[in-house]
Amino acid sequence: MATIGFGDSTANTVGDLPAKGSKAPSFTLVADDLSELSSADLTGKTVISIFPSIGTGVCQASVRKFNELASSLEGTTVLNVSKDLPFALQQFCAAEGLDNVKVASGFRSSFGEDYGITLTDSKFQGLYGRGVVVVDADGTVLHSELVPAVGQEPDYDAAIAALS
Repeated sequence: MATIGFGDSTANTVGDLPAKGSKAPSFTLVADDLSELSSADLTGKTVISIFPSIGTGVCQASVRKFNELASSLEGTTVLNVSKDLPFALQQFCAAEGLDNVKVASGFRSSFGEDYGITLTDSKFQGLYGRGVVVVDADGTVLHSELVPAVGQEPDYDAAIAALS
């Protein structure tokens, strides 16, 4: 279990993100067209950006920033994951013109528990905390960051540096 800042209080996660050097858990999520998207469908390196809800400003900023960064990342998929419904994720990306990233929902998945990032308490209980996991083509974790406060953006530079 990890503890993260949540406004003036804290929130706890169900576990810990996969550690650098470990094998990333496989997953199946729901893509923005309601099809299944699994880790086996992704080739090359993958940056997994995990966040509570596309309806918040910090979450929106991180999806925008990863979309910008993804435009120059050859052989890398950037996947943004939350428990939002796939429709909300797709509508946000379409309205913003974000087409360099993939989005998927964990609303029918054990992803959050498998990745240790589901919040167990606070007013966001059941949603995900904010984190980034970078995985190589063989499924080994190259970088893992649980952002220390929900209202803070991830360390983009560290995530991108892990790809080289």
